[in-house]
Amino acid sequence: MWTSRCTVLPRSFSALPVLSVRGCGGPQLSLSSRSSPLSSQSSLSSLSSPLSSLSSLSSSSSLSSLLSLSSLSSLSSLSSLSSLSSLSPRQPQRRGQHTLGSPSLSKPSPSVRCVGALHKERLLQVEWEDGGHSLYPFTWLRDNCQCPTCTLQSAQARKLLVGDLDVNIGLDSVELTNDNKVSVTWQDQHTSMFDCDWLKRRCFSAAARRAVQEELFLNERLHWGSSLRVPTAHFEEVLEDDEAALAWLLALRRVGVVLLQGAPQEPGQVARLAQRIGFLRLTFYGHTFKVQDKPMANNVAYTSEKCSFHTDYPALDYPPGVQFLHCISQAARGGENLLVDGFHVAEKLRLEDPEAFRCLSLFSIDFTDAGTDYCPFRLQAKHHVIHVNEEGTVIRINLNNATRDSVLDLPLKQVQSFYRALRALEDMMNREDNMVALRMEPGDILTFDNWRLLHARTAFQSFPDRPRFLEGCYLDWDEVMSRLRILRHDLQEHKA
Repeated sequence: MWTSRCTVLPRSFSALPVLSVRGCGGPQLSLSSRSSPLSSQSSLSSLSSPLSSLSSLSSSSSLSSLLSLSSLSSLSSLSSLSSLSSLSPRQPQRRGQHTLGSPSLSKPSPSVRCVGALHKERLLQVEWEDGGHSLYPFTWLRDNCQCPTCTLQSAQARKLLVGDLDVNIGLDSVELTNDNKVSVTWQDQHTSMFDCDWLKRRCFSAAARRAVQEELFLNERLHWGSSLRVPTAHFEEVLEDDEAALAWLLALRRVGVVLLQGAPQEPGQVARLAQRIGFLRLTFYGHTFKVQDKPMANNVAYTSEKCSFHTDYPALDYPPGVQFLHCISQAARGGENLLVDGFHVAEKLRLEDPEAFRCLSLFSIDFTDAGTDYCPFRLQAKHHVIHVNEEGTVIRINLNNATRDSVLDLPLKQVQSFYRALRALEDMMNREDNMVALRMEPGDILTFDNWRLLHARTAFQSFPDRPRFLEGCYLDWDEVMSRLRILRHDLQEHKA
């Protein structure tokens, strides 16, 4: 049977934060990513300078090993923990405590040894004191001149127009200034000045470009199965403490789900949490929505029946990226939330049934939703069930059985292949080694990646005088990642 597991996120990065673990004994943790597999006994090596203190937990019989994460300067390395004394299923989860060390925040500025021009190749060469070197195209440098004529300093926005850019411009001279800046004089005698750390960050080597993209977007994810201990944090600490908020958002991005505890048991808390990030997303169900058993329900979630694994709102061209669900009143019986890592099951499907993966990542499927709530709506959108990028990496799952349209825009000969693939994914999601069960208590807010996490709900029966009541809202990843970057930058500046 499923077991419910959580691990508490560190309150801050500055002190030695305490990591509490709530949980039950279970099978060995299965955590992986396509590029960085993890076992419960070995750590995922740092991708670059790690971002923060994150950890994931394996749930064999006891907790033991902890991979440390240091430095808020750039990327996050992840760790796994194994071993905690065995607990009976369904017991309250607070059981053991482990401590994470505080990260190092120092990051030395790069120094340049010498600079030179490769005129034939039209490249500027920079040799660094650490022995490395970087090459920068002349045209790119001229396009990104940082002087007030070419850049609006107050907005850090380019003023130089492409129509005014000489894409064949030559370099007249280059020198290293006394304050370790690179000064370039172009053939038209315009001068550009570049800071060394600005150049280093924009190195064109494959490794440097990957590192910067990871720092900007945090694309590395920790894949998980049934052994996940859902990360937890305290609601009020996230609202009031920047380090707690950053830890929450990092875990939300890396793991895909975080449970916040201790919220007031009244409506309006998801809106407060959304304001901590920026603003929530208005949809046809309103700024926020109430998940209750309603007569003449306009959504299957607004009944007491079982809901199958799904993502929300694939009937929109741009589904919400993040969802909050606040438990205000729980059911008398049933109403458990079942969670599946869509990226994890998609990768397992790719390995075990490549044809099913191919069909679901190739065929565009119609989704529809119609009714009246915040206002009347009649939605229609097309998505791949498994959305991959140009490199073949899974970046979004679009699946909702209730709103999958009866209109199936496929050639007749592909219909059976689609249904076979869809059933293969459904069976994969419902395997016990892929799902986590979580019974939310009043005051819990489940925060999760709606592009990744598939969630389901068991049927429930409410108390006669107190119906089950959850309040929810949506945000987009643009706002969430913006707040994450701001928090990270401000904490770096504060602790530098």
